[in-house]
Amino acid sequence: MKDEKTTFSAADYKSDQSVRWCPGCGDHAILNSLHKAMAALGVAPEKTAVISGIGCSSRLPYYMNTYGFHTIHGRAAAVATGYKIARPDMTVWQISGDGDGLAIGGNHFIHALRRNIDINILLFNNKIYGLTKGQYSPTSDRGFVSKSSPYGTVEDPFVPAELVFGARGHFFARSIDVELETSREVLEAAVRHRGASVVEMLQNCVIFNNGIHNFITDREHRADRTIHLRHGEKMLFGADMNRGIVADGFGLKAVTIGEDGWTIDDVLVHDATTPSSFLHHQLAMMDGHDLPLAVGVIRDVESPVYNDALEEQIAEVRGRKNFKSLREMALAGDTWTVG
Repeated sequence: MKDEKTTFSAADYKSDQSVRWCPGCGDHAILNSLHKAMAALGVAPEKTAVISGIGCSSRLPYYMNTYGFHTIHGRAAAVATGYKIARPDMTVWQISGDGDGLAIGGNHFIHALRRNIDINILLFNNKIYGLTKGQYSPTSDRGFVSKSSPYGTVEDPFVPAELVFGARGHFFARSIDVELETSREVLEAAVRHRGASVVEMLQNCVIFNNGIHNFITDREHRADRTIHLRHGEKMLFGADMNRGIVADGFGLKAVTIGEDGWTIDDVLVHDATTPSSFLHHQLAMMDGHDLPLAVGVIRDVESPVYNDALEEQIAEVRGRKNFKSLREMALAGDTWTVG
């Protein structure tokens, strides 16, 4: 993956285009983290493709000094899939918002995961349609008041992690736009994972949904309402790192170490690589209320990759046939000359 002969900086991945997002938009921070992650990974810009759908987040390819394709609404995963199959040597990123990726693009999203295409899906989640001026999205909470739901939505939202696990996805990570180091960490991990990876970025829309994530992102409460999961480490959180996640029957519970008999030995150790998604699902569903919201790499499991299987199948079939090209195949049977 890494070009051992060349060292890249974040500037090598920045285009000469002015970034046209609203001042204060969380997209700026995510773009910055992506540039830094790409530099750390060392994949050359010309070996990288960034493909997007429609939405504010989908402007991102213009700000990348890589190959890029700004496609149509909801079809980024389909285009990214085709691109990766045609050019398996390229590192492919898909950039989608919660509307683009999970509404009109929901079908492509789940099947890219089911097939385990080797693409990296970066899902911006601000729980609103920002580009089209403030309609509720598939991730908007029940009761959410918006331009298209003036009396509040009467629907329950998608939780992106649930879709990932339901589609048998093997990599899921989460970060917050204001957590730059965590964002860089999970983006790097997504590329290192072979197969479909999903990184959910909780992002703030300052115009149409300002403060939607404040409950977990404000500095006063962030340490107690989020937990940074790292493979092989205890699930600890809190301003003093004295709180932990423990098993509670088939569920989870947050406890304070040293109170009610709880010790550090009771705190669970995160295993992102276990094939079972049972605990990963519970961790990903924590929302910052009774249990802290989980950020970091939640699931990272090896599994057969679609691209590899397809190439192996093509090679095997070619080895059993007498033709090496489409023309030879077309002329392999009985032919007639029309005069």
